[in-house]
Parts: sequence; structure tokens; C-alpha cells
Amino acid sequence: MDIKSQVLAYKNQMIQDLAGLVSFNSINEGPVDGYPFGLANKEVLEMALSLFEKNGLKTKNLDYYCGFGEIGQGEQLIGILAHLDVVPAGEGWNTDPFALTIKDGKMYGRGTTDDKGAVIASLYALKILQDNNIPLNKRIRLIVGCNEETGSKCLKHYVKQEGHIDLGFTPDGNFPGIYGEKGGMKGIFASRNTKIIDIQGGEAINAVCNKVEVKLPLHSFDEALLKEFFDTHKIEYSISKSDVITLIVKGVAAHASMPHLGVNAISYLFKGLEYAKFEDDFVTYYNMVIGIHTDGTLSGVKCEDQYGALTFNVGVIKMVDGVIEGTIDIRYPVTANPQELLDKLNATMTNEYGYIKSSSFGKSLFFDPNSPMVTALVSAYRSVTNDYTSEPEVIGGGTYSKGINNCIAFGCEFPGDNCHIHDANEFLEIDKFLLQTEIYVQAILNLLAI
Repeated sequence: MDIKSQVLAYKNQMIQDLAGLVSFNSINEGPVDGYPFGLANKEVLEMALSLFEKNGLKTKNLDYYCGFGEIGQGEQLIGILAHLDVVPAGEGWNTDPFALTIKDGKMYGRGTTDDKGAVIASLYALKILQDNNIPLNKRIRLIVGCNEETGSKCLKHYVKQEGHIDLGFTPDGNFPGIYGEKGGMKGIFASRNTKIIDIQGGEAINAVCNKVEVKLPLHSFDEALLKEFFDTHKIEYSISKSDVITLIVKGVAAHASMPHLGVNAISYLFKGLEYAKFEDDFVTYYNMVIGIHTDGTLSGVKCEDQYGALTFNVGVIKMVDGVIEGTIDIRYPVTANPQELLDKLNATMTNEYGYIKSSSFGKSLFFDPNSPMVTALVSAYRSVTNDYTSEPEVIGGGTYSKGINNCIAFGCEFPGDNCHIHDANEFLEIDKFLLQTEIYVQAILNLLAI
């Protein structure tokens, strides 16, 4: 069968369907009117399930936490797990993030790559299998959740209701495959004392903060030194004055699993204030235990193994009742001892200036790269793309794979691509959209053969 031509025949419809999903600002709003993640997630899930039904899949809505469409028959279940929720759009977009905009062969919009495009690509992969009357000796289930970005309660609900899968992938990572994912640690740190009047920055725990606004007392630091620091480091900022000084610092967003690719506005704010001689306990604390490092050097948790190094990110900071609170997102190596790291973190970040308010860790994930499932998926990528150079990898990002058995991340970004996931101007190339669909058809065929 000529998969490429069949995918191309559905191109316009696929783009139209993706535009429909992108139109929803499906961030987690919390429970609204009995819907667990808000009205936008309710509506985007309904649209997705409607598309599934239209394309011949049997569907089920699991209490608006998630839903699925299914084809095939048999005892074994192949799962494809994607998500419909998104991180906040943030600032800096050149287009409306919730109106799919095509320019120079790229589709711009929040969720185009992470992960709504993958939902549509996976759907049409299943449709093409049905078009060709491929014998299906296993059930194939496209599962879509509404809470992947903020805790994956959707997947927990799915597993509780439906159980695990026998084979599968989540199209929410990189090609040619992700056979390991670092473990995750979350934490909240807090100030004991500060002169800062107010501070607000960041929109997502799992993203590098690209903007922070702080209010400070008049005449509390040397503005010339502050300018010198920010100019040296090429940091954009602005100052305004009334009864207080309002300082806005801008950075560059990136995914928390790769904080070195961004510029953390929070970290550079506090480093700049220290350089400008703003004397404050919390500024001292931040620069003592975090600073501008992204590897946990100052907090005592820096480490690495053969599969990768620990990453450390502060994503959100705010003042609550006079106390500054900040979030920590750590991705630790798959062979590291998480309890030892957590103990070090709590000890190092608790002192006379500040403390850890809460902390926890989640497990890492690791599959033998030569296992039948990983081999089947990587082979599908290689047979379609003829790329035999790129290798499967271990990443810092956390996906649905950690919450369900027998699943790895497989696509949808291609080697070397940067689609601005979790950043302004997220996009998906149309040609890559079609190519990933072709890969998923072959991937399912390979999984059926196991």
C-alpha cells in the first residue's frame, strides 16, 4: 500500500481538524461545573471524540478526564496516548495562538506540536489502516487526556477505569524514540524575610520563566549597576516609578527538561539585584542555593549518568501573604537515587534565609533499547525516513509513558527540530505533520506483528 499518497490525500482535512482542536485554549482551569479540568477541556475532548466517531472509531468518554477511540479486535491492546490540554500561551506571539495560522509551510498555534497535531496524525494513521482493510489481530486504542501538562490525573483515571496496555507509544516526545525518561522532582521554596513588596513571574512549573515583575522600595538599589549587569548579559528589562519601583525582566522560555535552552527571567532578576547591591535576605537565599545555574550546582544535587545530567528549573514565583514562593522542577538521571537527591535538596535549601515548603519525586522510566517494542517503533521511523543515523535516546521530559505499562514516547518532533514547545510561536511543519502520520501507520503495523 502507498501510505504516503494516502496520507497526502487527507492533508486538507487533517489541517482543518487540527485547526478545530487548536481553537480551544485548553489549559487546566480546575473543576468547573462538574468538569474536572474546565470548560475548554470539556469542549476540546468532545470535538476530538466527535472526530474519532466520524472516522469510524468506537468511542468512550471517561468522565471528561480523558476519552478514547478504538478499532480492531483481540485480547491484546495497542495504546496510542496523546493529550489535548496545553500550557498557557504566554506573551510574544506573532499570531493568534488559538487560530491556526499557516505561513511558509508551518502551522502556528498553541498545541500544534504539543500535542494536538499528534492526535490528528494518530487518528488518520488509524483511518488509513481501516481504508486498507488491514487485518487487526489486536485492538488499537487512541487515548486522549486533558491533564498531561499539570499532573496527568487524566491518565491515572484512565488506568483506574480501563487498566494498562500491552504495547504502545505516546506521540509526545522525539523521533526515533525515547526509551528512557529521567525521574522528576517537584518542590516549593519560600522566603523567611524579604524587603520585596510584590513579585509575580512565570506561568507553568514545567517551563523556563520568560517574564517576571517585581515591586521594590524606592532607592533600594543602584540603577546604574543594574543596567550594567543586564546590558552585559543582554537581558531585556524596564523600570517605572511611582510610590514604588516596578521592575520587569524578560527572558526566553523553554521546556523545563532543557532549561539551558532558555533564559530564566527569575534567576537573572535576582542575580541582577545582587549585583546592583539590593540587600535582601531572599535575594541572598536565591543566589546562594539556585543562582543562574540549570544543573543543581548550588543546591547540592548536580549529578549525571551515561544517559544524561540532572536539570534544575524555577518556573513560577509569586508572593503570597508577604511570603515569596517559587517552584522547582528537577529531572534527575535514570540511575540516580531519588531519595538521596531529595534529602540533599531539602538540607541545602533550608537555612536562615529560606526553606523548602514541600517536595516530592516521581519515578524514572527505562526500557531496553533492544526490546521488541522499542525495536518495532524505531524500525518504523527508519523505514519511512531512511534516517539510520539518529538514535533513540533518554530525555528529561516526562510523558504519559511513566503512568502506564508498556509505553514509550515516539515522536512527534524530528531530530534537530525546535518547534517552540511551551514557548511563543509554537508551530508544526505541514510536511512533518504528514510524515509523522506515515510513520505512525508503519509503527502500528510493526506492533501488530509482535
